[in-house]
Amino acid sequence: MTQDLCGTRRAIGEGSTTAMEQIEESIAAAQSAACAAAFLSTTFDEARAAAANPTAQRAPLAGLGVSIKDLFDVAGQPSRAASQVLADTAPAACDCVAVARLRAAGAAFVGRTNMSEFAFSAVGINPHYGTPVNACDPEIARIPGGSSSGAAVSVAAGAAFIGLGSDTGGSIRTPAALNGIVGFKSTARLVPLDGTVPLSPTLDTVCAMTRSVPDAILAHEILSGRVVPHSAAPLAAYRLAVPQTLMLDGLDLGVARAFEDTLDTLRRAGARIESIALPEIRDLGSLQSTGGFAAAESYAWHREWLERREADYDPRVVARIRRGASITAENYIELVHARRGWITAVEMALQGFDAMLSPTVPIVAPPIEDLLPGAERDEQFFRINALLVRNTSVVNMLDGCALTLPCQAPGELPAGLMVWHGTLRDDKVLNVALRVEELLVCR
Repeated sequence: MTQDLCGTRRAIGEGSTTAMEQIEESIAAAQSAACAAAFLSTTFDEARAAAANPTAQRAPLAGLGVSIKDLFDVAGQPSRAASQVLADTAPAACDCVAVARLRAAGAAFVGRTNMSEFAFSAVGINPHYGTPVNACDPEIARIPGGSSSGAAVSVAAGAAFIGLGSDTGGSIRTPAALNGIVGFKSTARLVPLDGTVPLSPTLDTVCAMTRSVPDAILAHEILSGRVVPHSAAPLAAYRLAVPQTLMLDGLDLGVARAFEDTLDTLRRAGARIESIALPEIRDLGSLQSTGGFAAAESYAWHREWLERREADYDPRVVARIRRGASITAENYIELVHARRGWITAVEMALQGFDAMLSPTVPIVAPPIEDLLPGAERDEQFFRINALLVRNTSVVNMLDGCALTLPCQAPGELPAGLMVWHGTLRDDKVLNVALRVEELLVCR
């Protein structure tokens, strides 16, 4: 992967490269074997025009390449959510809020990226449009993670500096961690959902994947329309915690080694890291035993489509949506109230800490062939899917924010470190992540 967006922007200002040179590199990467199945459609001529526009070149994104997950409205393009069901939907009349803000900031849109159908899987396999291959293993075709699968590969393979995506239970952070890049899930309310195909409006978050933490901050500032205050405080100035309950269970050897080595690196730099129990995490299982918000809210949205077009859906997606059919209004209202109480309890337990540190996902990316469509692989598919969102979904239920950044040693498969906290702690999480990245890059 080449230089990050902030560094490339400086290079453009210094005259050592141009926006046009950079967009041609992005287009070449998008057309390469590394991005096979990553894009559902491309807009290379539009991207070239944006990169050549002096107004865009002076804007924060400087005419550099950005990819868009297929569930966002872009004027003149259909929003299919990588499904056959919406394949013939009418083109959007206007940009959604997130796309409009990126366009105004000087983005050059390279294309629309593939995803898990209707964003309902953390694995990233799509039986309709193919599955993007993880960018980090040249020998074994591994899953990209989902649901923002193509977005992650577009960034990791060099086709985009920012991959616009969404995160309902980990759909930004899981593929970012598996592909060795940065993904930031903001507090959901900070970026409008208008103009997106929903999965669960209660949990959906519009956010992005990038090549570095400074890039993540820039992307978030654009998407949220706010400035993140930067702190010069060293990592030792922050009080950090490692929750022990569930989040450290069953780690792959590689993930466990990367996480422990990272904590050792941070401690040697003076970081104050404490272990905490946080047993409330175990309550999430019973809290969501009937299927949770995603099942209930997706069934409400898809019910009429399923009556007419169920055969056009991925059967694995149908199975998850149909769990919502048995959720009563009473169940749903109880879940809303139970979540509020759970958030209060967790926020109390996290008081006094500036950020939590956890492995983003407990495993490295498994081979695609082990999880391809087929009833004989369904049990393994759903087991892996549950593992991939086990840690990340805690933050969504908390209505919190989290950033994942790569923490593996050189030459190892990607493992992600998740820096996280509760509602509207975004600025603290981002500043902690900046300090962490500086230390990990230098080790």
